[in-house]
Amino acid sequence: MPPTQLRFSPYGYTPTEYVCIIYVVLFAFSTLLHAGQAVNYRMWWLFPSAILAGALETVGWGGRLWSATKPNLFKPYEIQIVCTIMGPTPLAAANFIILGRIINHLGPMYSRLSPKLYTILFLCCDIASLVVQAVGGGMAAMAVNQRHNPAKGGNVMLGGIVFQMVTITVYVFCAGEFLVRYLKNRPLGSAASVPSVTPPLSRKMKTLICALVFNTTCLFIRAVYRVIELSDGWTGRIIHTQVYFNVLDGAMITLAILTLNVAHPRPAPRNNHSRNRSQSTQAS
Repeated sequence: MPPTQLRFSPYGYTPTEYVCIIYVVLFAFSTLLHAGQAVNYRMWWLFPSAILAGALETVGWGGRLWSATKPNLFKPYEIQIVCTIMGPTPLAAANFIILGRIINHLGPMYSRLSPKLYTILFLCCDIASLVVQAVGGGMAAMAVNQRHNPAKGGNVMLGGIVFQMVTITVYVFCAGEFLVRYLKNRPLGSAASVPSVTPPLSRKMKTLICALVFNTTCLFIRAVYRVIELSDGWTGRIIHTQVYFNVLDGAMITLAILTLNVAHPRPAPRNNHSRNRSQSTQAS
């Protein structure tokens, strides 16, 4: 496309068509696979979390694919702004739920919060972040469509992503403390039912924990990129450089969501500690 036409492209470039096709296919595949796994294992909470995230990313990259052939249209640009800014947030919610289940499985006495309270607290923060990002994305998209300065909407989006980064950071510290206490068998408070030595982690549990660490790292990298991108401004070099978005947003979220497909958090058998605790409760 001639450079004179690109002056009117809201991206500052034309999205590469084959890259958009790859991401649309990967996100659609992961979303359908998550849906099948959710139904098979009756894990309905995956629908408003990982599956919603995959659907948003699929639509968002579909918007970019549309822009690859019509880079001057504002409608696909609006779609990709809102969907790609919101998409990772439900995926983070899946992480919070999974960690709550891990805590419940390995032993709540090693956690500062109960699994239920842990999940509720971080989910509420995640929902608040999602709402702020959605509002900011809508404001920015509308401003671009009307040829106005989208900085106000961008600042709202930035606030939502910064809040999400803070939430993820606190989540990481809480999860890290829990794992250290579990591995060193140092429960919080008095716990008479705690074994003298913690039972070894099963291979599945080790895989799930490693997957959660990798997934969270990808989400954090993407959040850092988005903060830098929006801080640089809507006319800055970062937001107008396609490779940054493809790698630091698209690739990070693709790896994160596919990781949960591979290391799926399907129900696991209870460990020895859980069985012993159940038996002692029944005996009493």
